[in-house]
Amino acid sequence: MALEQLSDIRSFGGRQQRFTHGSDACKCDMTFAIYLPPAAESAKVPVLYWLSGLTCTDENFVTKAGAQAHAAEHGVAIVAPDTSPRGEGVPDDPDGAYDFGLAAGFYVNATQAPWAEHYHMYDYIVDELPALVNANFPVNPDAQGIFGHSMGGHGALTIALRNPGRFKSVSAFAPIVAPTQCPWGHKALGGYLGEDRAAWAEHDACELIAGASERLPILVDQGGADGFLEEQLKPELLEEACAKAGHPLTLRLQPGYDHSYYFIASFMGDHVRHHAKAMKS
Repeated sequence: MALEQLSDIRSFGGRQQRFTHGSDACKCDMTFAIYLPPAAESAKVPVLYWLSGLTCTDENFVTKAGAQAHAAEHGVAIVAPDTSPRGEGVPDDPDGAYDFGLAAGFYVNATQAPWAEHYHMYDYIVDELPALVNANFPVNPDAQGIFGHSMGGHGALTIALRNPGRFKSVSAFAPIVAPTQCPWGHKALGGYLGEDRAAWAEHDACELIAGASERLPILVDQGGADGFLEEQLKPELLEEACAKAGHPLTLRLQPGYDHSYYFIASFMGDHVRHHAKAMKS
């Protein structure tokens, strides 16, 4: 699978790069960014996957999160994929809404027309992209972590829970922890997966916690002034599910912080440190 390099920029002694490639999973061209720390010039390094939220591309994280300095300090690579398939023939929300279709793939494999042909973000993130990264970059496939924001926090939590042993660490910023119980989730899961609630539950972190075969510690930061907190995010549901299942969770409510990348950048260092410690242990 050929990679086409779009950019290569020096950053904190490492390289911030961007690539496009043909995707078998999504049946279109996909774009991702990767930061390679200085340590990657002489050895394979742990690799951390970032999943972005609604309306984002791969570029939001790269330009706004301030992650490169922390990744360079701890010697980890960070991969930031796009949030949905794109291009000619890829359908979008018929009303042009921000919370479905383009930039809103929700990290599931769609089963409903017309989404089922291209919207296979779960397979892309779990299988295709890591295989591509492992084959082309100096990363250690046995030292992987995953984290994300909002829709991407949902993706990170559910993908880690559904793939025990794959990741050494997981964390999230303002994740959608219970998409079966919020409007964003109802729209996305209903549209992509149909009305089978059992299929929805396979992409709901609170539902998956109870049956998890691995108790990978979860770190979550949530802004206390987040406008989506009560209706869409509901972190208390994750707290209840983890307490009931005995699943290790560190949930930090950060007073005054909103849903934006200002919030994410403020605590990015803590998250990269959390992952680096786990991936190198």
